[in-house]
Amino acid sequence: MAVPGWLERLRAARKAALVQDGKRKIHYLFEDGKEMAEEYDIKTGQLMSRKWREKNTLGGSGKWQVEVGEPTSPLLGALESELITESSSNPVFMRKDTLSSFQWRIRNLPYPKEVYSVSVEEEQRCCVIRTTNKKYYKKFSIPDLDRYHLPLDAAALSFTHANNTLIITYQKPKEILAAEEQLQKELKKIKAANSGDGDCKTQ
Repeated sequence: MAVPGWLERLRAARKAALVQDGKRKIHYLFEDGKEMAEEYDIKTGQLMSRKWREKNTLGGSGKWQVEVGEPTSPLLGALESELITESSSNPVFMRKDTLSSFQWRIRNLPYPKEVYSVSVEEEQRCCVIRTTNKKYYKKFSIPDLDRYHLPLDAAALSFTHANNTLIITYQKPKEILAAEEQLQKELKKIKAANSGDGDCKTQ
């Protein structure tokens, strides 16, 4: 059974916690030098963001790669940012989960719902968004399923469209729900530094 593999890796990682602005921030440092930073809503336990960072070829810290949450815009110099700005009408792809499902939002897609199709490519282990008008195409994976070595299930996938935003939902399998519940219990045991005071408190 592969599920404990990822959980064991999380348990083995060095972890630091900070409570700030109603969020519990957890930083993981893995044996291979990779870092993961997560933010959870304190009241609901909802994952709000997850980012990854690896060492670059020179051994320094690379850039953070966003897996869940608002995508970070590249930091440009003051002059460059005035000259080079991404069009505000371009589609923006981001993941924003709920407690029971993985969810992706693609903003700036004005076409009606019937234009879109969302399917599972089991062999490639990804989901594919297509449009009948050939205006948008996107393949994306679900890293959580890969980490737990779980198959993709087309029946878990659904989508809707509102306010120029395509919302894709994938119901979390019971194995992941159980693992996340277990992880939350463990994260709450970590002594968290509260922002603004030097004391460590168990949350």
